Amino acid sequence: MVFLLWSRPSPQKQKACLEKSGGINYDSKYKGFTTKPASQLKEDKELSEAGFFINHARILVGSGLDTYEKGKVALENWRHFAFDWAFVDPTTPIRKGVKFCVCTKTFLPWTMMPLEVVYVDEKKNANKAIASFGFGSGTLHGHLLAGEERFSIELDENDQVWYEVLSFSKPGNILSVLGTHMYNLCKSGLHISLPMQF
Repeated sequence: MVFLLWSRPSPQKQKACLEKSGGINYDSKYKGFTTKPASQLKEDKELSEAGFFINHARILVGSGLDTYEKGKVALENWRHFAFDWAFVDPTTPIRKGVKFCVCTKTFLPWTMMPLEVVYVDEKKNANKAIASFGFGSGTLHGHLLAGEERFSIELDENDQVWYEVLSFSKPGNILSVLGTHMYNLCKSGLHISLPMQF
């Protein structure tokens, strides 16, 4: 099952996609794995043996609390998917259990890829002036891939602000086996775009 459309997906089409998508399309024992540090995921032999690939990007976007807050707002408003060829409904709340579609047009048809927010993680330490905000999304049936992805923004102890994307995934069906290379290239472009969207 793959959700393809010839025109830009409407809210009604996205809703119908989510109603048909059911639950996560990867083993539930891996649910929440992207809460772990990237180094730990990269060394996880169980994930590797299960056929998952690890994708990680961490980019310095600036410094200071103001930059962190702008980055957090950008994530909360799905600005990391604000393109003519890829989008998420910006009114979608980032809350555990919320389902949403990433809609992309990398070839002729549009593709609706259903996901669910599996966790939201926010930490603040006023004494040390450090903070972080992030959320993980798991793929549902009908997504081209099977796995989980975390987007996060962090203000560290050196007053530097980092944008990070961490995921583990593998092809979710035969169509994704054929298109995984192109999809990963596009996904990498999405990963590094957020700092430019503040």
